[in-house]
Amino acid sequence: MRPSFRLAIPQILEREALPVDKFGHQPRLYRLTREIGKGLAYDDDVVFAAAWLHDLGVFIGHRPEGATALKTWDHVAYACARAPEILASTDFPAEKIPAVLEAIRNHQPQDTPQSLEATILRDADILEQLGAIGILRNVSKVGRDTRYARFSEILPVLRRSLETLPGKIQLDATQALAKPRIELLTAFLAAVEAEAGNLLY
Repeated sequence: MRPSFRLAIPQILEREALPVDKFGHQPRLYRLTREIGKGLAYDDDVVFAAAWLHDLGVFIGHRPEGATALKTWDHVAYACARAPEILASTDFPAEKIPAVLEAIRNHQPQDTPQSLEATILRDADILEQLGAIGILRNVSKVGRDTRYARFSEILPVLRRSLETLPGKIQLDATQALAKPRIELLTAFLAAVEAEAGNLLY
């Protein structure tokens, strides 16, 4: 029988995810962790919970609204603070909560994960920043994120992802999954430059 938290956690996140397009990241991320983790001995309950809860602090209603407050907002600390209460409400095994928090705490590219579960989550999150999905997630910020008023302001973000993220991947399976994404992002950036030159606004 499927544990109740496997149904409850996605339902909570679907309700809380605003803007609504941010909800898609969670199920995609978890699916990627399953691909990366094939053949590895790890706790999938921990990865499942961390994948669904790691970005709680980026949702409207959870993050600050003001531009100044957003600049210093620590969405990871917020997610770690809220996760235990949410997990407890879904009957998630209490003894696994510290491992979930460790994975959330170390899911960003600049972090150093201390467990295989955290490494799998971090690698998956890096994949989500590359390829077609990485392009969609970034371009959708233009005009609604105060940091990016113009398309020309999002290109450096995509270039930085291409230059820095592949070298941060830790697992062999992730390297293989990353290759077509890297190729696609490389081709996209080249096409933008060919079509727009210095006229992209």
